[in-house]
Amino acid sequence: MNFVPPGTGWPDDPAAPDTPVAHDPAEVRMLADGAASLAELTARESVCRACPRLVEWREEVAQVKRRAFAEETYWGRPIAGWGAEKPKILLVGLAPAAHGGNRTGRIFTGDRSGDWLFAALHRAGLAVQETSERAGDGQRLVGARMMAAVRCAPPANKPTPAERTCCRPWLARELALVAPSARVVVALGGFAWEALWPALAEAGYTLPPSRPKFGHGVETPVRYGERPVTLMGCYHPSPQNTFTGRLTAQMLDDVFARAIKIT
Repeated sequence: MNFVPPGTGWPDDPAAPDTPVAHDPAEVRMLADGAASLAELTARESVCRACPRLVEWREEVAQVKRRAFAEETYWGRPIAGWGAEKPKILLVGLAPAAHGGNRTGRIFTGDRSGDWLFAALHRAGLAVQETSERAGDGQRLVGARMMAAVRCAPPANKPTPAERTCCRPWLARELALVAPSARVVVALGGFAWEALWPALAEAGYTLPPSRPKFGHGVETPVRYGERPVTLMGCYHPSPQNTFTGRLTAQMLDDVFARAIKIT
């Protein structure tokens, strides 16, 4: 078996052996819409098998592994949303990294993107530790929650449009369940920005008539009922962006400082 079976003792595993599994887009929709709580939703997210290409890839990576992690057990399953249950700030990324979240079982954990992101969150007071190395390491988000547009590690870090659409109900339902507390939604990268618009609409948010182009620091107002919510753009903390200086630590700090100010 090239993944961690649910309910076998992995730290913070949200699922149990009897958690229902989605095998196609229709079942994703049914199980996401039918989740009555974040606990139920994250459990179902973490065992999804609806996209054959992604299932094959994430489990192949978990078997072959990277040399540096050859002695480790890989999670090899979808990565559920993680963080505060009543967050004011939401962070939405693209998808788990093959040897990051797909290995550790937690989004943005165990890779260079996460090193940058969690250090910035810690400086902002949104994370209790400056590093996020593995599930069960004591890391905790404060008033914030992370999720991804696509919950499985994709080949070449590029989900297909069909895979993004299939995964959307998980994102939409999570956005709906945290909507009573959320004040800011930060899209980490252009892929997350594009994926958020239809997901927010499905979750019951009222969107502006035209979609602004993604950019770092771009802000646009949306609403949930009568309450204003701000959608913000932020360059993804990928090595490509951080090594080239397209995204600096100060730029990340400024985004989170602004998000905190809005809340």
